[in-house]
Amino acid sequence: MRTVNVPLGGRSYDIVVGGGLLKKIGAECRRLGLGARCAVVTDANVGARYAKAAVVSLKAAGFEPIVCAVKAGETSKSLKVVGALYDQFAAHRLERKSFVVALGGGVVGDLAGFVAASYLRGIPFVQVPTTLLAQVDSSVGGKVGVNLKAGKNLVGAFHQPRLVLCDLDTLRTLPKREFRAGLAEVIKYGIIYDEPLFRRLEAQLPKLLKLDAKTLAEVVARCCEIKADVVGQDETETGLRAILNFGHTIGHAIENTAGYGKYLHGEAISIGQVAAAHLSKELLQFSGDSVERIRQLFIAAGLPVTIRLNAVQTRRMFEAMKLDKKVSAGEIKFVLAEQLGKVRWGCKVPEGLIREVLERVR
Repeated sequence: MRTVNVPLGGRSYDIVVGGGLLKKIGAECRRLGLGARCAVVTDANVGARYAKAAVVSLKAAGFEPIVCAVKAGETSKSLKVVGALYDQFAAHRLERKSFVVALGGGVVGDLAGFVAASYLRGIPFVQVPTTLLAQVDSSVGGKVGVNLKAGKNLVGAFHQPRLVLCDLDTLRTLPKREFRAGLAEVIKYGIIYDEPLFRRLEAQLPKLLKLDAKTLAEVVARCCEIKADVVGQDETETGLRAILNFGHTIGHAIENTAGYGKYLHGEAISIGQVAAAHLSKELLQFSGDSVERIRQLFIAAGLPVTIRLNAVQTRRMFEAMKLDKKVSAGEIKFVLAEQLGKVRWGCKVPEGLIREVLERVR
């Protein structure tokens, strides 16, 4: 078992990485001194597999949990679902000291965290991520929110969890496509912050794909360390934290244009990162060899690196990018790579060059 601390003063918390952690949820929440009533927010797929174990653990520790299950998938990140959860929380009489357990992937974590952030002006929540993507990325850092028709995560808040429990055993029941999608965020950390991690992934990707326990634990913990380091320096994304958005400007636009569900988040940002690497070569003299290494690593992970767009889809993509949270004064800003392990944020990119690069990833 490995523990990583997110250093945020009075809001600091631990990320615990290891096996068999589901049965410890109750004891860990009791250690935090949380109130008796709680809600386990999950989706239909994860809930069927893991909600019972979470509830048993919580009840054994003296808590009074209810399970609130939503439809699996990105469409549950909506204000309509938020309203339905508010009603369930009120019916269970959750109070200011009550808490929420987010049991699931990134969608559940974002949704449950946003509801926790806004219900009674904010109640505690605990992240129990069950996907690779959520364990290394979305469960850490306190970004929570839901989607609008106009774009992804346009309604949200910063609301830090009290604890993150990454039970690696849950990854063994994850569909292969979901696991591979999570690798997109893992690879991202190597590109933006840790070139030795990138080299390790090139060498040990077959072990990761086989869920080798030691390799998996070390890589997940390292990704959490990087995210904790970045968030600890810039909690609300006024500067450095923006580097975590490498590949996301185009990736989010792909998700929005294609319709949530056609591409998993990791698949969309895989394409987005390859596009960002090409932009980096044009604007920051990022080496062509590094562009190709990035492309080949995503291919080896079984992730898409190309997308076919018609004229209408391209127009919609640009409309979506202009609504992105990273737009400033109407200008689309990108995170671009100077070299593997080092990136620059806030880069202005001419629209013509974006179009040219999208042609390269067709």
